[in-house]
Amino acid sequence: MSKTVALHTLGCKLNFSETATIGNQFIEKGFRVVDFSEKADVYIINTCTVTENAEKECRQIARRALRKNPNAFLAVTGCYAQLRPEQISFISGVDAVVGSNEKFKLFSLFENFEKKELSCIHVSPTESLNEFNFASSNESAGRTRAFYKIQDGCDYKCTYCTIPAARGESRSVGIEQTLEGFNELLRKDFHEIILTGVNVGDYGKKINTNLHHLLKNLAEAKGNFRIRISSIEPNLLTDEIIELTLQNKKMCRHFHIPLQSGSSKILRAMQRRYNSDFFRDLIIKLNNKIPNIGIGIDVIVGFPGETNEDFLTTYEFLRDLPVSYLHVFTYSERPDTKAILLNDSVDIVERKKRNNMLRILSVKKKNEFYQSNVGRVAEIIFEHENTNGFMFGWTSNYVRIKAKYDKSLINKIIKLTIKDFDGEFCTV
Repeated sequence: MSKTVALHTLGCKLNFSETATIGNQFIEKGFRVVDFSEKADVYIINTCTVTENAEKECRQIARRALRKNPNAFLAVTGCYAQLRPEQISFISGVDAVVGSNEKFKLFSLFENFEKKELSCIHVSPTESLNEFNFASSNESAGRTRAFYKIQDGCDYKCTYCTIPAARGESRSVGIEQTLEGFNELLRKDFHEIILTGVNVGDYGKKINTNLHHLLKNLAEAKGNFRIRISSIEPNLLTDEIIELTLQNKKMCRHFHIPLQSGSSKILRAMQRRYNSDFFRDLIIKLNNKIPNIGIGIDVIVGFPGETNEDFLTTYEFLRDLPVSYLHVFTYSERPDTKAILLNDSVDIVERKKRNNMLRILSVKKKNEFYQSNVGRVAEIIFEHENTNGFMFGWTSNYVRIKAKYDKSLINKIIKLTIKDFDGEFCTV
């Protein structure tokens, strides 16, 4: 009987694609992947370091796994493992802590995956993180959308962020090699491929190419598919990428763009590479160039020095911007960041209050955007799942669609008229 492995992912879409790649390595070695809630011979936890709860989450998940099988081999990898390997090694039951360079080398490190008396640490220094490993995954069992890693690392120095320390410098490989992995996903019958990375817009910077050239080449691939960019920095969303999105139907009419604050004062303290005027002009340009575009925004509340006036500036800035939803994050102090040394910390209760205000605004923005799509013809990809007689999918501009289950519509890009908005989904 084949051995089993269970994998759990914390954090971003990039982590999910890397976890899936690790899972595929186990499958190739004869393992069977099971749900993390089941008993397994090996458990892998892929961690995140964005929030302050990383260790607590990791400890809870490890405990949950070992309750299922106390004799299982338990490995922890990911950004938190890269930054805090010693802390993780002291978590009861952890057999191995595996860094960013080593996460795809588990079989060369642990031949038999046998339980250890003491935790092993295999973590290279951050400055040695110069390898690039492709990773890809399907988003769900529906197998209609795949995440595809095209870039890793980050050269930015945002004062709140630990990711450069966990992931190393920005890196990617050439267009031809990237296109090979892309075509492999098309052969597996994915119809939407979501390009992921730490700083996707930085693709190609050190190898004499850029994201626009990559996108042009990917869009020329044969087949009925579309390309979505998971997230892109505002200063890297070039006119060429915008024009390509307008002219080429294979490009999703949707961008997710990190703002972080509507206050230029706070943006300077964060060491972001733009001010609020630049960001506003970009959003207006996108709406003028690409009708009915979907735009998502990342924003952080409670950054040190963010006064009530600064937050109100951010709130009004976002309220007046033509965007379709917000991802709201509450600032949390992270070790080894410049921001942790800043004065004027915002009270925790106040941070939560500001977060709630922006989440309410986000719901309003999303509802208005969804309502504005009623009556329009949209290109939709439906997923496989039958949920109480209904199926769900996404439009090119990132509207969630609900329809009566019809197997013939699954995993195709189809044009349908959006008939209504039920308060949560648009319906066809």
